[in-house]
Amino acid sequence: MGHRPSIIDLSTAANQPFYAANQRYILVFNGEIYNYRQLAQQYHLSCRTQSDTEVIVQLFALLGIDFVQQLNGMFTIAIYDTHTQQLHLYRDRLGIKPLYYFFDGSTFVFASELKALLALPYIKEQLSVNHQAITHFLYNGFIPATQSIYNEIHKFPAGHYGITNGQNLNITPFWLPENQLQSTVLSDEKIAKQQLNKLLLSAVEYRLISDVPVGTFLSGGIDSSLVTAIAQKLHPKPIQTFSIGFKENRFNEAPHAQAVANHLGTHHHQFMLSHNDAIEQFDQLMSIYDEPFADTSAIPTLLVSQMARKHVTVALAGDGGDELFCGYGMYQWARRLANPMLKLLRQPIAQTLDLLGNNRYQRAAKVLNYTNPNRIKSHILSQEGYFFSEEELNKLLIAPQNMGINEHFTNLARPLLPIEEQALFDLKHYLCDDLLVKVDRASMFHALEVRVPLLDYRVVAFALNLDISLKYRHQTSKYLLKQVLYDYLPPTLFDRPKQGFAIPLSDWLKTDLHYLINQYLCADVVQSVGLVHWDVVKQLKHDFEHGKDYLYNRIWALIVLHKWMLLNKM
Repeated sequence: MGHRPSIIDLSTAANQPFYAANQRYILVFNGEIYNYRQLAQQYHLSCRTQSDTEVIVQLFALLGIDFVQQLNGMFTIAIYDTHTQQLHLYRDRLGIKPLYYFFDGSTFVFASELKALLALPYIKEQLSVNHQAITHFLYNGFIPATQSIYNEIHKFPAGHYGITNGQNLNITPFWLPENQLQSTVLSDEKIAKQQLNKLLLSAVEYRLISDVPVGTFLSGGIDSSLVTAIAQKLHPKPIQTFSIGFKENRFNEAPHAQAVANHLGTHHHQFMLSHNDAIEQFDQLMSIYDEPFADTSAIPTLLVSQMARKHVTVALAGDGGDELFCGYGMYQWARRLANPMLKLLRQPIAQTLDLLGNNRYQRAAKVLNYTNPNRIKSHILSQEGYFFSEEELNKLLIAPQNMGINEHFTNLARPLLPIEEQALFDLKHYLCDDLLVKVDRASMFHALEVRVPLLDYRVVAFALNLDISLKYRHQTSKYLLKQVLYDYLPPTLFDRPKQGFAIPLSDWLKTDLHYLINQYLCADVVQSVGLVHWDVVKQLKHDFEHGKDYLYNRIWALIVLHKWMLLNKM
């Protein structure tokens, strides 16, 4: 049984595995329960420690398996009942904390990382590559739950609990985003703004609870600036803030972060990232993420986590704002592709755009030219992420597989607009299996705990039941979130296009990182690994190097995949 780093109650009395007072229950857990003090008071718990760990085990003993509904936090929890000889597993509502498991019908093993399971020879000797996972990785840049890169290891789904005795495993949902939808929406802007501000104040205040130093990630964008502004309002001293900048101006948000920090009076730290820093991090990515993972913003996330850990042990981040308040450009594609007229004309329009030769138009042509109307949500995500379309994968892969994600929502409390459906899909898949994975592994690699106030389940449920006009209005995304932000910071600080947390990968792959293409996408490597057709890869490299810059993430995903296959001798 492994043990998390201590954030609350640093005494040895709270160490894990933690035994209940009656010795019946044994617990290990990863994460934090923010409302544990209120729960201890509410249920009159008599605790011998000051830790959230003890509150968890006492609540489980008192309330049974549904105790998890009372928890506000990020967590994976394992409780072993010595009387029934059953293991109870829980993963938090949004999947902020990871949980993997291996189960072959007689042996059940769980861990927070794949590498922990691979350390067991009994498991490692049984493993085989999951080709469906590879197909999806090249399609969206990540491997979705419940799959992993191995057929025999699975990701435990977010918002679920499981019970096993070693011979059987039953997994049941206790909280799903789609089940939080109500039949009516809140459309009164004044009331909605007041409620959102109140919820955010509570969510941030909870996440400032710590017995170790706390700071915030500050990119200068809407989400991290709002979290930082509220944290500074609640913090008695100037809070420590951390940002990453790039020497390439069009990717550099550092001046915006500095301007926000100056206005709020935070103690700001900034690191300027170069391609040499990226090269140093690339070799670590495989050992940190354990399976193919193509989100290159993992590199600046690793570096900002390393910088932050020199000063604090906990950092607050702004993840979740785009999915909850419709901040991505892809939501406009969801609206466009639902237009009946565009559906009729999309293919001739796509052909025309493709012929124009402009990178932007060719990308738009790719979005329009979907092959399966039942997979529009993942297709939009794929093409907005610059990855391979289904049509491209069928030509690229030697043995293409069907996709494993279910994109359909049934029995909803109310009909959703295409924008809302896309955002809900992203919340369940892109956020959970890409963005939160990126932040958790990068931060924990440097022993930094990252907390995400915007993903407090109360904020999520609130946002899911807002009228769309409070999220997207007059070509303005994240409308209500911005109205709350502007009570803390002047709008002029944010009067610019959305940038996102990206690195200048296209430029670097043509210059200082070009050696990665030569090393991992040469004929010998591609043919020896045997996953993709060499002639397709050869053409892809040629197109990228001769002006089709938008292909860079396809190139990157193939580099990551082939390096992973070589390192793991698969």
